[in-house]
Amino acid sequence: MVSNDIYATWMLVWIMADEAELREQMETAFQDADYPISSPMELIPALPNGPSTKFESEGFSMTAMELNAKLDGDFPYESPESFVDDIIAQLKDQNEI
Repeated sequence: MVSNDIYATWMLVWIMADEAELREQMETAFQDADYPISSPMELIPALPNGPSTKFESEGFSMTAMELNAKLDGDFPYESPESFVDDIIAQLKDQNEI
């Protein structure tokens, strides 16, 4: 039988790995936008598959269009890192990751 401490540690590692993978995918996808960006529409030309660009990791899958509908952006964003930081924080707040 696995102790609760070991299980909790394993879950924390799994969540952290999931977040890191999503962060890398998003930063790569959003890096070619012309920053600062003042609306989600400015990101579409930079995305590899436009609004259908999909971000996936263990137990999570969402397109850019789905992210836009689900999240509230605090535009403008000065860099892909600041944009992705906000996305990740909101996904955590919504228990998506």
